[in-house]
Amino acid sequence: MVANSVETATFAGGCFWCMVKPFDQFEGIERVISGYTGGHTENPTYEEVCSETTGHFEAVQITYDPMIISYDQLLTIFWSQIDPTDPGGQFYDRGDSYRTAIFYHNETQKQKAEFSKQELEKSNRFSKTVATHILPAKTFYPAEDYHQDYYKKNPAHYTRYQIGSGRKAFIERHWYGGEK
Repeated sequence: MVANSVETATFAGGCFWCMVKPFDQFEGIERVISGYTGGHTENPTYEEVCSETTGHFEAVQITYDPMIISYDQLLTIFWSQIDPTDPGGQFYDRGDSYRTAIFYHNETQKQKAEFSKQELEKSNRFSKTVATHILPAKTFYPAEDYHQDYYKKNPAHYTRYQIGSGRKAFIERHWYGGEK
């Protein structure tokens, strides 16, 4: 019997609280960690990242079994949770740390990410250009414990945040409602 191998995917979709649950609910996802990546500061804190001086994005790192869920499926989940045309953040979270990005861990992920971005642009789903970055993976720093699995620890606040930020309405309108 061959042991299952796991792979890693890393996505920045604005507030990392809102990016855990969409992935966490799928079979084949072994772990989703909130954290920081892409910047120049080692072991940054939430406050440092929010200060916009570290270069880091808020991101999630996903450990998954590619025999159960593919990287292409993860890309589809990622795109459907964000406004890919917003270069300045996501919803009411503004600043570089809230920009969107796909951090690739190997050449195959890079090619698949670039292809998925091109397909999204060609779909004309959005009238603006896709602003999501595709970048090489860098060191990923897990966020503080109170940020991990936030939707489970604080479900009422998580729901209010998702609605109040405009994320929920945007996703329903642009990804599941077919409007442009």
